[in-house]
Amino acid sequence: MHSAPKPHNWGNPPWRIDFIPSARAGLPDVLDFAVIGGGFTGLAAAAWLRKIAPEKSVAVWEAWKVGDGASGRTGGMALSESAAGDLPGLGDVLAGFKEILGEFRVDCDQRFTGAWEIARKKGLAKSPIFWNDSGTLHVTKEVEGGTVDPGKLVSGLARAADRLGALILENHPVTDIAWSDIPEIAVTPRASASRKISARKIIFATNALSLKLSELEEGTHPKLTLAVATEPVNEEQLAQIGLAERKPFYTSDLPYLWGRVCENNSIIFGAGLVQAPHSDDLNDVDISAAEAPQIFDSLEKRVRGLHPALKLVQFTHRWGGPILFRDSWEPIFMWHPEAKKTRNAIVIGAFAGHGVALSSYLGRWGAEALLGHRKLPSWGKLDS
Repeated sequence: MHSAPKPHNWGNPPWRIDFIPSARAGLPDVLDFAVIGGGFTGLAAAAWLRKIAPEKSVAVWEAWKVGDGASGRTGGMALSESAAGDLPGLGDVLAGFKEILGEFRVDCDQRFTGAWEIARKKGLAKSPIFWNDSGTLHVTKEVEGGTVDPGKLVSGLARAADRLGALILENHPVTDIAWSDIPEIAVTPRASASRKISARKIIFATNALSLKLSELEEGTHPKLTLAVATEPVNEEQLAQIGLAERKPFYTSDLPYLWGRVCENNSIIFGAGLVQAPHSDDLNDVDISAAEAPQIFDSLEKRVRGLHPALKLVQFTHRWGGPILFRDSWEPIFMWHPEAKKTRNAIVIGAFAGHGVALSSYLGRWGAEALLGHRKLPSWGKLDS
């Protein structure tokens, strides 16, 4: 049996998750669907399961609070496709994401303004960005994309799942699975004794966390990606640095840098990856220790040097968020290795920086696949 996850020390992002689960009656003897992980993927899957199969019982198990993993700690950049680009049969990710937001009435300050690729090569003739960062950064390309408030997105998806009748159990880490035609889930709630629950079908939506449980220890690379937020700046400063259009940006060359403007005119900048010191368990990472403070100091110095208008900017937040990479950069979207024959458990994750839209999109697809309405794509298999 795997141990329950330890408390993490990844700092606090500048948004808030304001969701409290409804009090509901206990679990049935055999649950129809168990969703492990209360982030974008798991919450979207749970809400969609209840929408299209309201007669089925659905429960979400979250080790901490909803959004406490990658979803509540992402920078909030919504991008199209995947980190590996378009994939056979993937479809229009952003259109599907917008449909999910509309269906569940989620208001997360979404702005689909497009996004900028920036690089240290010749930029567009009218590039609004001219930043000093190991050369001169210019806008080289505009792509589909936008921004969301991650806290409001988590809260909105959680309220939708809750409203539709899914049971959301926070502080309920899943520690083991006994595999059979009807798997048995071992749960260790933080305030009560361990218990076991049978579930006919399961979605693993823990991304870079609980890799043993998802059997993703081989072929994946969990990291903590770091970000900082500035104090709010004025409109004149935004215009001077080229962000008046509020388009998010990311570099297509190295050294890497990404960011976006928030609703209150604060600016998020991200760069740097940290790995767990002695294992693949990112809960071992403490952003106040080891190499992380040096990366934060370096990032803040870089930001102040990008443009004279940022020279004196102050920073209000430092935080890290889990991110999972696969060697091919394709997302993982497959039957769990223990469920290849029974087809009763799906694993979803490894979005490699494209998780804001893609995670909800694949959560919906995963729900439909478990109900037999869709097939899983070949590119989602870890061993493909």
